[in-house]
Amino acid sequence: MDGTVVIKGFKAGIILVLNPDASYETLKKDIADKFKASAAFFGEAAKAVSFKGRELTDEQKMEIVDIIQANCSLSILCIMEDDPETEAAFQKTLEKKIMEQDYSNTGQFYKGNLRSGQVLDVETSIIIIGDIKPGAKVISKGNVIILGSLKGNVYAGAAGNANAFVVALDMRPVQIRIADTIARAPDNPEKTPGNQTKIAFLDNGNIYIEPLDKDVMSDIRL
Repeated sequence: MDGTVVIKGFKAGIILVLNPDASYETLKKDIADKFKASAAFFGEAAKAVSFKGRELTDEQKMEIVDIIQANCSLSILCIMEDDPETEAAFQKTLEKKIMEQDYSNTGQFYKGNLRSGQVLDVETSIIIIGDIKPGAKVISKGNVIILGSLKGNVYAGAAGNANAFVVALDMRPVQIRIADTIARAPDNPEKTPGNQTKIAFLDNGNIYIEPLDKDVMSDIRL
């Protein structure tokens, strides 16, 4: 298995570097073994996947995605072609998937980082392509989706919408508020391996932050 499959990570996904000299059947077995052994490390994150090192047919790519998901709790959102702007490509793909859920009729986009002291206050749901730095704040009457890191404050459902949610590729907020409920970061936050795409939502008067997986996505109410 050594050298046939190498898993590399980036902010929003994983890259599989495949040995061009290994047989496809060997690669499939080694991919299954790699992800089974690393299941605890990856957790239940939602990721994109990209392939490097050898040419694969579309059928082979889909088969490998099935192998990955069968051997760990990752949810593969999309397959990306080899592109030097890998993270940007994933962001565009994720935007498209969100808009396919009729999100484009109710939200808007903001591109750029919000730094300490800056406040973004919107009337609709918002997709932010960038990072929310410590000391920055986002206020939205709808949902907040951050294609970057959340290290500041977010207020979703500002008009009292208890169904509002917050999604971030890297969720480490100082404070999250949804409708009238506030959750603050713990003094000693739990350390998780790598960045995980997570969702914050309100349920029975409490705000929960969980990995964004297929089951959670199916429960999202837009």
